[in-house]
Amino acid sequence: MGLSWQQGPLSPGAIGRFLVAEPLPQRLLYIEPLRRRMRVRFGGAWIADSEHVLLLFEPGRYPVAYFPQADIRPGVLELGEHTTRHSDLGLTSWHAISAGGQHATRAAWQHVDLPSYAAELRERIAFAWRAMDAFYEEDERILGHAADGYHRIDIRQASRNLVVRQQDRVIADTKRPIVLYESGFAPRWYVPRADIDDSALSFVEHQSFCPYKGLCSYYDIGEARLAAWSYREAYCEVGRISGLVSFEPDIVSVQLDGVQLRLEPGQTVIPHGPDRGLTVAEARPRP
Repeated sequence: MGLSWQQGPLSPGAIGRFLVAEPLPQRLLYIEPLRRRMRVRFGGAWIADSEHVLLLFEPGRYPVAYFPQADIRPGVLELGEHTTRHSDLGLTSWHAISAGGQHATRAAWQHVDLPSYAAELRERIAFAWRAMDAFYEEDERILGHAADGYHRIDIRQASRNLVVRQQDRVIADTKRPIVLYESGFAPRWYVPRADIDDSALSFVEHQSFCPYKGLCSYYDIGEARLAAWSYREAYCEVGRISGLVSFEPDIVSVQLDGVQLRLEPGQTVIPHGPDRGLTVAEARPRP
């Protein structure tokens, strides 16, 4: 979830509310120090390196990292003629970037006519995530988008009875499911392979990527498309779900202690983001 997207408190689809007498504005922007060293690589060179990055949280968007201009390598930014207007932050100028014989147009931006309430963003540059070679925190590459400190995952062992059916066929029946709680999403129940009728799963040449869990593979169950998924090599932080399978309750029948599971509005994963075109090698578990 994070702070400003999916069902976070600053997102358009927030599931909670602030207990205040007067309604808050529909759009609330929030900014805070990242408090981590962040670096940007482009054209085989480090073009930005800062311990003073600010994260901007904007409704419906992943957090965006803004670097002080003083922490950007001299000569890599080329101011272009293209400008846009941000609904809250005013006129925005776009820059091309050149380094190591590589060139990218409209690869960075700066808000140049900021309102007084957004003064912290003055003389700061944000880089287009897809246009860069890579972003790092210290020496580890950050995939997907700037890390959101408000996004949390908890994994718990359960002893409840989880039964998955496709029409009249039992696909899985377990009393040892693992439940993954992820901020802003419905709880997801994962089943050990030994408790699944593997012959019912048809592997699909379709994959997605989660910045917090890794590369996800999918399965059809009969005519039910993409009805199950598995992080076969989940990141070490969530390694307990590696190889386990979860089932989509809006596609097949998933019952927990006899109660049919349903996704509430807004709990479906939104497959958007600035870095979904990764290669499989890039999205593999970090060493």
